[in-house]
Amino acid sequence: MTTFTLKMIALILMVLDHISYYFPSAPFWFRWLGRGSYPLFLFCMVWGYHYTKNRKRYLLRLYLMSIFMTVFGYALDNCLMVTENGYGNHNIFLPMFLTGVIISTIELFLRDRKKGTLLLIAIFLVQFLYYTIPFIIPFAGNLSGDTLTGIIPSLVLNEYGFDFIVLGVLMYFLREKKDWLCVVYSIFCIYQFSSEMFTSGTGNATQWMMIIALPFMLRYNRQKGPGLKYFFYVFYPAHTFLLFWLANYIFANNG
Repeated sequence: MTTFTLKMIALILMVLDHISYYFPSAPFWFRWLGRGSYPLFLFCMVWGYHYTKNRKRYLLRLYLMSIFMTVFGYALDNCLMVTENGYGNHNIFLPMFLTGVIISTIELFLRDRKKGTLLLIAIFLVQFLYYTIPFIIPFAGNLSGDTLTGIIPSLVLNEYGFDFIVLGVLMYFLREKKDWLCVVYSIFCIYQFSSEMFTSGTGNATQWMMIIALPFMLRYNRQKGPGLKYFFYVFYPAHTFLLFWLANYIFANNG
């Protein structure tokens, strides 16, 4: 399977997941299938990060999209289309950006410990700034954590959390070793299952269903396929807005 094919599968799973998010009456298994979406996008991202000729531009694009989704979501929820349930936090670009930053930091540290240490210090200072800026700038204290982290990236507080940043880094360094990728990915799914079961106390664990993405990853042939790179950047905010609008302004009014 090419990168394009994997992204299209991830896109379909993502749409099903978000239909379930905005429409509670949707089949429950939409949510299950949706768990495979982000891991597939993350897998494509780490391979793209490996192949790209300009990592700085790649990271800048992800960061700018993170800011866009943050401002877009904030504007909808607080100014343009205020609803009871809200637009939600949709920002897969942020954890992907942070994954790329950590990958580059590790590689730089292995080549040059001095420069790698400086980059680690810079990352620490950004994390420190995230927690201190609400005390420095009063307005920042009124922002939700999801909004603030879209601008000042937090390794802990982002849509998928630190766990998936670790997963992305492992995917990158194990990309040539399918056997180890299978083992690590499966263990991660087991961890997600046990973690959800422990924290929820309801027996309703779904994130482990991301295991369905593994067979697709293993069929990756390292080919790019059709180069519709910007299509996915546009589709992500477009489809979430469309589903949000349909759920809150069309079907809700007809109910």
